[in-house]
Order: sequence, then structure tokens, then C-alpha cells
Amino acid sequence: MNCDLDHLVIAADSLAQGAAWCEATLGVAPGPGGQHPLMGTHNRLLRIDGPAFAQIYLEIIAIDPEAPAPGRARWFGLDDPALRAALKASPRLLGAVARTPNVEMHRWGLITLGQDPGPALAAERDTPDGKLAWRILVRDDGALPGAGRLPTLIQWQGRHPTEAMAPSAVALQSVVFGAITPREADLLRLRGATVQSGGPALQAILATPRGPVTLTTAIA
Repeated sequence: MNCDLDHLVIAADSLAQGAAWCEATLGVAPGPGGQHPLMGTHNRLLRIDGPAFAQIYLEIIAIDPEAPAPGRARWFGLDDPALRAALKASPRLLGAVARTPNVEMHRWGLITLGQDPGPALAAERDTPDGKLAWRILVRDDGALPGAGRLPTLIQWQGRHPTEAMAPSAVALQSVVFGAITPREADLLRLRGATVQSGGPALQAILATPRGPVTLTTAIA
């Protein structure tokens, strides 16, 4: 059962900082997003469909200073002190999210491979076009799966957010995972992505108005 790349996650110290980074780096402003009551975060989004990647977007995410503390560790390791300090200087690519038609099947598959992907949490947010709802694997400590080597897995409940997003001048050209093991790759079957031995945990190349832009994670 294949997984499809769903979105790239760019963490920022604030949404204003993230939007400025997007315009400076990719040459376009991100579109609107919304609030995540479950995690005390908010985001802005940019559709980045490419030749091999449909229904995919870039998410700029930050802790929402006006939201109450969630009472648990936030997703994508956003509470990690070292990451918080690094984001003061600049936004960064944290990883990818891959969508699956059966999040529980892939969750148990990862567990059998010795991973702790976390439970499938039910999340939702309101949009002008109605509620978005999904189930997503989040570890209890909020850490990235596989210490950042693996994509976070999501299963959408109903419509996909790109259905209400305008096309953009940015297109995802390629994605390379550099630290996924052969058994993990066989389980996830990441459609459109390349898996190789070595290099950054994740590298994404985008065609933009500013020319090709390569984003890489800090984790090797």
C-alpha cells in the first residue's frame, strides 16, 4: 500500500518570519492557513504540485502565541529548546508528511520495525470552506519519527486542503530521503520520492520564480 507525499514542513519562529522567508527564498508569498487548537500552533500554506507530485503543499508552521498551551508536547518537535533557538535565526525544513489510506496499518508496520511513530491523533481546523479533519501519528514526546529520518504519516478524513488552494508559481521537482532503511522504504512505498543511502535525511528541489531552490533538513 503506497504512501503519497502530502506536504513539506517548514518551522518558523513566527508566521511573519516564515512568510518573509518564503517570499525571499521562493519568490512568492504563502497563502492563508489556520489554527490548530489541538497543538497550539498555526500555519500558512502554499500549493507546490509538481510533475510527479499531485495534491502537495508547503506548510509554514509556528507556535501560536495567542493559543493556550496544549497540555502535551507539540508535533514536529516544536517544543525542543535547541530547535526553538535555531528558529530565532531562520525558518528551516523539518521534514515531510506522507498521506496514507490506512494510518493504523502503517503505524503497526513501523512498530514491527522497531520504530515509535506514536498514536494516531484526531485533529481538525476550521477554514472558510468548512472543517478540515485528519488523523496523524504524533509521538507522546512530540519528536519527529525516526529522529527525523521518516515522514510523519497522515490520513485525511474527507476533503484535502489543496482542493481550496490556488495554484502557485512553485512546483516540487524531486524529493530524496537519505536515511530510510530498505525495510522502511518497502513498508512506506513513497510514490514519487527517491530513497538513497546517505546524504541529508530529506532533500527537496523546487522550481520557483527565483530559479531552482534546494531545501535540506539539518538532520543527516
